[in-house]
Amino acid sequence: MKRIFAIFAAVSVALCALAEGYAQATFPVQSHDFGTILEKNGPVSTTFEFVNTGDKPLIIVEAIASCGCTRPEYPTRPIKPGKKGKIKVTYSPQGRPGSFSKTIKVKTNGRERVTTLTITGTAVPNR
Repeated sequence: MKRIFAIFAAVSVALCALAEGYAQATFPVQSHDFGTILEKNGPVSTTFEFVNTGDKPLIIVEAIASCGCTRPEYPTRPIKPGKKGKIKVTYSPQGRPGSFSKTIKVKTNGRERVTTLTITGTAVPNR
């Protein structure tokens, strides 16, 4: 009897979650290659666009870079269903010549809780 009740409870919770809908950040592009950049020219930036393809407001809880040399900027207000948002990522090559590959983990309230964005390139040292 307890087993039947547990199964019934699990199915009920799952059905309620489906009925309530969800938010979802959909990123058409999840990586950017800066190519070759000059260390002396300073920071470079790119923007990753996304759409809330869910039917509930999307909240970007946080965006965490794999290194202090990379700074993500993200919207702090909820993104309505069907609307677009942007995450700007800035990489600082000073003191970091050579190839780089950095990740940004974007945490949301969406169905897929974490999306990983990647930036790559090569910084030519100062001369």
